Amino acid sequence: MNIKGIAAVVTGGASGLGAATARALADAGAKVTVLDRDGDGAAAVANGIGGLGLNCDVADGEAVEAALDEARAAHGPCGILVSCAGIAPARRIVGRDGPMRLEDFEAVIRVNLIGSFNLMRLAAVEMAGRTPNEDGERGVIVNTASIAAFEGQVGQAAYAASKGGIAALTLPAAREFASIGVRVLAIAPGLFGTPLLLNMPKEVQDSLAATLPFPKRFGKPEEFAALVLHMAGNPVMNGEVVRLDSALRMQPR
Repeated sequence: MNIKGIAAVVTGGASGLGAATARALADAGAKVTVLDRDGDGAAAVANGIGGLGLNCDVADGEAVEAALDEARAAHGPCGILVSCAGIAPARRIVGRDGPMRLEDFEAVIRVNLIGSFNLMRLAAVEMAGRTPNEDGERGVIVNTASIAAFEGQVGQAAYAASKGGIAALTLPAAREFASIGVRVLAIAPGLFGTPLLLNMPKEVQDSLAATLPFPKRFGKPEEFAALVLHMAGNPVMNGEVVRLDSALRMQPR
């Protein structure tokens, strides 16, 4: 897909992976809408790239419909969707205080998995109405999984389950959307220099970085964004979950 002039939507775009992706897409010529629960942050990123920034809860069906309506009015129907919105609280299934509250598990699934599905289902409808290119392609969807989908650690049950759901969703969605010329992919990042990690104490950061085979540093959000651009531009990439993790395989703890 030629990214130039395409309407793109990026969730979780106020910071971290989402912000870097929004900037990279805009630099490549896309018309970008940034969605985030941090409306001010979304607006700040959007203002810096000449895009549109909107406050939006990705798991709220009506809110996402309204946001996509506004994005479509500004930029045309969505051709690229990148879902980066997510939360990662650490909770044991059974901790010192007893079993994990069901609401805590549900909250992670709601944002990470249901939120990604919510955007996918609504954006795909818009993509189906776009004029196809010479390959018959109308759109591309990139979701964010995690290596925790495959090697979740103690305390990551909810997070790993949500990201495992995203990984498992990739192929059936790609198969279903093949008939309308929409590709579906997912990236499973390892340790990246997002606010979540960079706000940890320096000794914790150093300890985590030491577990990386090579390079022994956190991934840069711009490196995640570079893979998104490649996925958007490579028409034979479809139905795949790609690890982006410096060969890291996480231990139980």
